Amino acid sequence: MWLITLLVLIIILGIIILVHEFGHFIWAKKFGVFIYEFSLGMGPIVHTHKGKDGINYNIRAFPIGGFVSMAGEVYEDDEKTPKEKFMCNKPWIQRLIVLIAGVVNNFILAIVILFFMGLFMGATTTKPIVGTILENSAMEKAGIEVGDEIVEVNGIKASSWDKLQIALYRKNKKEAYDFKVKKADGSQKMYQVVPNKVKSEDGNETIQFGFGVDTTKQYGVLNSIQYAFCKFESIISSMLLTITSLFTGKISLNALSGPVGIYGVVGDSIGLGFSQLIYIIAFLSINVGFINILPFPAFDGGRIFFMIIEKIKRSPVNAKIENVFHTIGFVLLMILMLYITLQDILKLF
Repeated sequence: MWLITLLVLIIILGIIILVHEFGHFIWAKKFGVFIYEFSLGMGPIVHTHKGKDGINYNIRAFPIGGFVSMAGEVYEDDEKTPKEKFMCNKPWIQRLIVLIAGVVNNFILAIVILFFMGLFMGATTTKPIVGTILENSAMEKAGIEVGDEIVEVNGIKASSWDKLQIALYRKNKKEAYDFKVKKADGSQKMYQVVPNKVKSEDGNETIQFGFGVDTTKQYGVLNSIQYAFCKFESIISSMLLTITSLFTGKISLNALSGPVGIYGVVGDSIGLGFSQLIYIIAFLSINVGFINILPFPAFDGGRIFFMIIEKIKRSPVNAKIENVFHTIGFVLLMILMLYITLQDILKLF
């Protein structure tokens, strides 16, 4: 079973990375940027092919990333390549398109997958409407009813089920959670919900509210389009809340998952069926796109950030300074990845 899970994980990551890097690749090629290498994976090369276009197409050992190596990504680094083929010498708008194309491709892939999921499997609402309430649960005791729409939790707007989950996961110093609920007649009411505390087999304490969301399905092209874009926005907004919660300490770094954690999620998804696996591709594709667009050095967003500075000051940023920032960012990213991976491994025991 572990081998099947690993193979499925490699395929999923391969699809997402391929789509992302192909965005950079196709637009760089379209704008006449000289490309040395198109690689899937990181680390040692396990397979290579030199195309008729002179580009080395490589598959590397570790399926945790990929890259398109272009001439002059930051400065003129090759005397043999014509200067007009350097990335750094291309018009500002062309460089921006090349950098943002990977993220755009990830988002398009996710929206397309979500659309077809809605079309063939049915589209559910993304609104956090209470669909079921367990008997004697915290929600029932508080007075919340089936059909109520949860609007806020502890002052955090719960515009979707994804965002509601993050809001409920955030650290809460009080015993009760403050729920703002929209009733069927349109009126709004506040409730205090005291979740039940349950100890799991590993000794960790979890909280339970005892409710489920509305899973009524709708079909048709228009419903599927609406579902795809609403679900996309829902995941993005939940990720924004996660990032802000990390900085404010409401969510700890231990809540994040790396390759080992994703392996566990994929394993669980295999047991839940094909539709869940397809959803995981969409979800992870949005994650990869979102993370890459963050204005952090070494990410696409970090490079775009320096381009914005260039546009504001009307002159290029010192290439050496930019390279130092990207190198530091990459090192910090690797340290974070190592920490998260170790935490994921510890959770297995």
